[in-house]
Amino acid sequence: MNPIIETCKVGDVEITIETGRVAKQANSVLVRAGDTIVLVTAVSSADPRDLPFLPLTVEYRESGSAAGKIPGGYFKREGRPSEQEILTCRVTDRPIRPLFPKGYRNDTQIISNVLSHDKENEPDVLSITGASAALTISEIPWEGPIAGIRVARIDGKFVAFPTFTQQQSADISLTVGVTRDAIVMVEGGAAEATEAEMIDALMFAKEAAAPLIALQDRLRERAGKDKRPFVPPAVDEALIKGVKDFARAGMVDAIKILGKHERHDAIRALRKAAVEKFLTAHPEQEDDIKGAIDKLEKEVVRTQVIESGVRIDGRDTRTVRPLHIEAHPLPRPHGSALFQRGETQAIVSVTLGTEYDAQRLDTIRGDVRRTFMLHYNFPPYCTGEARPMRGTSRREIGHGALAERALKAVLPEGEQFPYVVRIVSDVTESNGSSSMASVCGGCLAMMDAGVPIKAPVAGVAMGLMQMGDKIAVLTDILGDEDHMGDMDFKVCGTRDGITALQMDIKVEGLTRQILEDALAQARDARLHILSAMLEVLDRPREDISQYAPRIVTMQIKVDRIRDIIGPGGKMIRAITEQSGAQINVDDSGRVSISSSSMESIAKARRLIEGLTAEAEIGAYYQGMVTRVADFGAFVEILPGTDGLVHISELENHRVNQVSDVLNEGDEVVVKVLNIDQTGRIRLSRKAAFGVDPSEVQNMRA
Repeated sequence: MNPIIETCKVGDVEITIETGRVAKQANSVLVRAGDTIVLVTAVSSADPRDLPFLPLTVEYRESGSAAGKIPGGYFKREGRPSEQEILTCRVTDRPIRPLFPKGYRNDTQIISNVLSHDKENEPDVLSITGASAALTISEIPWEGPIAGIRVARIDGKFVAFPTFTQQQSADISLTVGVTRDAIVMVEGGAAEATEAEMIDALMFAKEAAAPLIALQDRLRERAGKDKRPFVPPAVDEALIKGVKDFARAGMVDAIKILGKHERHDAIRALRKAAVEKFLTAHPEQEDDIKGAIDKLEKEVVRTQVIESGVRIDGRDTRTVRPLHIEAHPLPRPHGSALFQRGETQAIVSVTLGTEYDAQRLDTIRGDVRRTFMLHYNFPPYCTGEARPMRGTSRREIGHGALAERALKAVLPEGEQFPYVVRIVSDVTESNGSSSMASVCGGCLAMMDAGVPIKAPVAGVAMGLMQMGDKIAVLTDILGDEDHMGDMDFKVCGTRDGITALQMDIKVEGLTRQILEDALAQARDARLHILSAMLEVLDRPREDISQYAPRIVTMQIKVDRIRDIIGPGGKMIRAITEQSGAQINVDDSGRVSISSSSMESIAKARRLIEGLTAEAEIGAYYQGMVTRVADFGAFVEILPGTDGLVHISELENHRVNQVSDVLNEGDEVVVKVLNIDQTGRIRLSRKAAFGVDPSEVQNMRA
């Protein structure tokens, strides 16, 4: 066994790719950074399938054993992929899929397994480079390599492959897919970064990734297999030309129809007419005839947009579709909004919960509490389709994660707003960028719920079409424009900067100037949408919904936490039962009290204050006599805290016996005279004579 190993350094991180030692029946590589190791395999069937698309699947799994961790729960075995694993599948898939040759129909599968995780070097981004390396050395036809790289800006400086700890202080964090000459995929977020700062990050990623491309070239020279011969399916050019000539005039008219369904009906009728005309002479080429109509549609749309600047719904390249916005359309959710842009509509609701509602995730890094969630739903009726609903799709998870990232950047700090926030976006109509409708609707719904966000956020989906030297950047793209274009990118942010960015780029040669122009146009659209949103609701509501739980926080000393919890949780259960409020105490001594009733919260707070309060010299307390001795009486002034009233401090005159003045069970007002170094408290009854009742603390009440 003679493994082949190649290494390069990207910034301060050494990346190693090895092949020939593990999983030798597949095309496999081990990608390593620090003590994090990912095994990536690529396998493709020998024979093609009769399908109209590339049957590529990408899987990514994190095993608890990689970090020396046994999974939680009953089964002690990894189950269905987590959201994070699915998101990694998506960022691995997106940059590699366009590089397969057109017409390739062989079953192809990429599987990434995290074998070792040091909890600092992130394995997800290694999966992208690993998939490229496995395909590069394989016999599978593929036009790579690419490199996956994460960049972050920390204290004003860009860092490649930042550790997990470093990312916690980053104000820009991007995962970028890079080919030899171009950026092909971007996914990430920022703390209101400017467009120029985001472009600087992209340019840094492109330059920093170059060693990873060179590493794969070296690996291919040493371990690469000959590529499997692939001949694209034969195309009858005469037939294609004939179909296009037959349908061109009808297609020009069809794409001028503004309504999505009406336009699709017209193109469907054109496709049917072409099949009827040409199928008799070409009986086995129905797919080619239909494909020619699809190519013609793309050609006509792109030519019209680039040459005349007129799009299929009649807009110019910069206009945002008409907006319709409602705040609080639903009476019972804690916050809600309806956001419509053209034929895309989302109804978004917000629910405020307590810390008990936080999602607890069992991850490879350890247990994680998730206090902000955005769940995106894309039912079939939103596009007028009838299809099975079989659980949350990868697309829904990906779109929800993008919207969540965009809004998470403006959430208030936990001390300011100690709620768990869940947003649900139900897409009820869709024709282009429902994820951005979810961002806008989610922002409005949070404001309607009284969440004191730092700034309002809007999002817009942009497109780009290029023919030769001519380029058109499209604002607020339609669904049809999405798959006909050369780049689609979604930009979310506030008035001051970007909070989330997603790009998929199909063309090379995008200069910095083109990116600057595109992001500037996106900013104009974002500000237009923000203005429309703020006309409906210009600031978060002053108070939360009457149906939402109320939460009050208080701070206690860390060494008093045990007093609230009690042995086996006995005390905190008693407080909950007596007050009817939920109590949560964290390790810093921060206590959250939640209930729908302010009376319950007040009662719980009094009980907690009574348990954790400490006597103060000079303060007056109403206490209870717990024991009488010859030399004085012991008085409990706080729960579990008592002091001594010496016989000389009982009255203004001489007292012969303590029992002449006080007995067990008596209530008495006393003043704290002194607390010595050991915590013993000296009290006085006579010093409290005549005190104003408002000055007396009765923490035992």
